[in-house]
Amino acid sequence: MPTAPHDAIWAWSMIAAATAGVITRPFRLPEAIWAVIGASALVVLGFMPWQDALTGIAKGVDVYLFLIGMMLIAELARLEGLFDYLAAFAVEHAGGSPQRLFLLIFLVGTAVTVLLSNDATAIVLTPAVYAATRAAGAKPLPYLFVCAFIANAASFVLPISNPANLVVFGARMPGLTEWLRLFAMPSAAAIVLTYVVLRLTQHRALKEETIARSVPHPKLGRGGKLTAAGIIAIGVVLVTASALDKQLGLPTFICGVVTSAIVLLLSRQSALPVLKGVSWSVLPLVGGLFVMVEALIKTGVIGQLSALLHEAVAQSVPKAAWSVGIATGIATNIANNLPIGLVAGSVAASDHLPATVVSAILIGVDLGPNLSVTGSLATILWLVALRREKIEVGAWRFLKLGMLVTPPALIAALAAAIR
Repeated sequence: MPTAPHDAIWAWSMIAAATAGVITRPFRLPEAIWAVIGASALVVLGFMPWQDALTGIAKGVDVYLFLIGMMLIAELARLEGLFDYLAAFAVEHAGGSPQRLFLLIFLVGTAVTVLLSNDATAIVLTPAVYAATRAAGAKPLPYLFVCAFIANAASFVLPISNPANLVVFGARMPGLTEWLRLFAMPSAAAIVLTYVVLRLTQHRALKEETIARSVPHPKLGRGGKLTAAGIIAIGVVLVTASALDKQLGLPTFICGVVTSAIVLLLSRQSALPVLKGVSWSVLPLVGGLFVMVEALIKTGVIGQLSALLHEAVAQSVPKAAWSVGIATGIATNIANNLPIGLVAGSVAASDHLPATVVSAILIGVDLGPNLSVTGSLATILWLVALRREKIEVGAWRFLKLGMLVTPPALIAALAAAIR
């Protein structure tokens, strides 16, 4: 990789332009297109050897496997009606109370995020919530906001709750016991504060409406029940793998493939609908981002950031943790949490850092994106799900709500982590 200042500036400029393309989607092209263009341009124009590009792609293998496994099981659950069943279940048990329905959807969203990742909440729970609330005669948006915010707020309960967790820690993923020691209290603080502020902000909208006490309840067939059992089995396998300090990508991939195969074989269904429904474009998106971060490593950006962080740690670990947690959280809303997570993970891997500092980095990467619609891949996918239902949520409207919801949750989570 060239180290000349002129070459480095050109490489950084291309990376910045590609990242902007991922966030803003010019010409409405998919995010993956811009990531791949940016990564390819670095190689084609001679700013990055193709060997280094392959090294960057290879670093994401565990993340690719994790995403494939989770997307397969999430799409299977959607096709088998599991999420529609859960959403209808929430409406029926709300007893005609919008406030109770709000809480139940929040709890379902929390469970889906924790066990299936935040992207599953955005991709498959959001349409189910929309359908259930419409059937109940409710205005969908307050409940849809739940899907958006809990997808990030609950995304560091377990290592499997967010692909960004694998990106930040990589091969240095803490064991389950250590993970829970680090993140149980911060996660609880983030989830509770997110609910409280969301509930307060939606108080008037919930108070002014009435909802049906019951809706047509979709029957959960054998495939749906098997899928639910498979999800539980996946949770057990992944928690076990985490407890044994094993990487999560391969177990997730195997569980997703095996569960899908069993359900499809027993129900004699084709695999094509499941495969077509998976958002495969996420893989080249993540691969392109890994290549661009590898370029940042080769041009010395990661080393400079690491040096600055170590200087801050040497002066005061708590102050460094607070600073890096807040700075990372803000940065995710400027450049999206996937590239920021990759950069932050590279900085954290560059040398030994106190656990509180690394925890603060992860909290910033996972929770910080709740500020804006471009903060995380999960929120972008949530917007896509809304557009399919002809619902538009502008960046300013989301930002106004995010400015109320995110700071208290982020501060509370960091306080619990740095205690």
